[in-house]
Amino acid sequence: MKPAIIAIAALAGLSACTQATPPPPKDLPAMPQGTCNADAVQSHVGHKATAASGAELMRLSGARTLRWVPPRSAVTMDYRADRLTVSYDDNYTIVRISCG
Repeated sequence: MKPAIIAIAALAGLSACTQATPPPPKDLPAMPQGTCNADAVQSHVGHKATAASGAELMRLSGARTLRWVPPRSAVTMDYRADRLTVSYDDNYTIVRISCG
């Protein structure tokens, strides 16, 4: 009798995992709009990360904020459409530029 109870419990657990998730509420805020355009600054990958280059990247991308990401750093995954994120290596060479 115990194997039958275990089998029923296992099936009940599986059916709970396969239920469809409900759709998100309709009152969620829209994705923030921003002015960041990382495509406009991809030619700066490989350049040195300096205060002057950061100002130029912001000007060219249209971003309102700039986030420098040093090597081996953790960054938040929050999305900001007006933020330019610039990653650099140990030699202060820009290795990645993205918006968000």
